Amino acid sequence: MKEIGQGAKLIGFVQVHVGARIFALPVQAVKFDRDRSSIPPGGFFSDEAGQYGILVDGDASPSDVQAQIAAASAEAVRYISARFLN
Repeated sequence: MKEIGQGAKLIGFVQVHVGARIFALPVQAVKFDRDRSSIPPGGFFSDEAGQYGILVDGDASPSDVQAQIAAASAEAVRYISARFLN
């Protein structure tokens, strides 16, 4: 799993189904040092080793975290589909 830095906390996994494959994506909560009015923090990531994951804002409310996970999961499906099904 990708090390995000100090304070990253694993909060669970999300399974995404792409074709006949299932990918388990770790979900990590981190604190972001960004202006809250800018682009929402977090989302799906893919690192150079081919590992995938989801980052969420550790300071967000549970409903915001759930929305961030849903959006990142949809992004993950699009990315993985383009990579493996094309």
